[in-house]
Amino acid sequence: MVKFIESELVLLKKDIDEMWSLVYNQLERASDAVLTCNRELAHQVLVHERRVNAFELKIDSSVEDIIALYNPVAIDLRFVLAMLKINTDLERLGDFAEGIARFVINSKEVAFDGELFKDLRLQEMVNQVLEMLRLANSALQQESSELAMQVFAKDNLLDEVNARVSDVLADYIGKHPESARFCLDLVSVFRKLERSGDHITNIAEEIAFFIDAKVLKHSGRTEEGYPKC
Repeated sequence: MVKFIESELVLLKKDIDEMWSLVYNQLERASDAVLTCNRELAHQVLVHERRVNAFELKIDSSVEDIIALYNPVAIDLRFVLAMLKINTDLERLGDFAEGIARFVINSKEVAFDGELFKDLRLQEMVNQVLEMLRLANSALQQESSELAMQVFAKDNLLDEVNARVSDVLADYIGKHPESARFCLDLVSVFRKLERSGDHITNIAEEIAFFIDAKVLKHSGRTEEGYPKC
């Protein structure tokens, strides 16, 4: 029985790793599509969204089978529950990538204003989201709660950038009223990136739960972003 459940857990981890890589690529591709106004790249994101959904269903089914057939306990049960919740968060990240790609496809602009993106710190926000996702993945691979904790502090930058978006865009619309619709739609991109950070911190919390059996959800944050103990 022990050997069987160990092999099932290894397969589950492998599926999560593949799902993680796929979602990371989706976010990276969607963000590049916005930054370069590349509609072909955005269409690629929509095509690959089906794979994200298929992976989510596969992992959900695997978790159900493991619980039903092997009745895992202790750290094995924590691992399975953490993977189930991480799977859900990864799927939401895939949805955000799809939404960002649709912004590019639906935009009537021939080219996007690079200076506006610079003022909005869009590239900086994208880099932070991808770095958080990389860091959370490293925390899982290394089973390091210390790395998981580092994800929380990085979310502060996303909140800071997102908080400025409305003021920057309002000023831009005043100078370029013809771009009002574009600016209003652009708000959704920043919102999705900010929400991506929230879901990545959820993932970090689940990793910490799996490793240390500590429930960090709703525990509050210090100014540096770390959970209060």
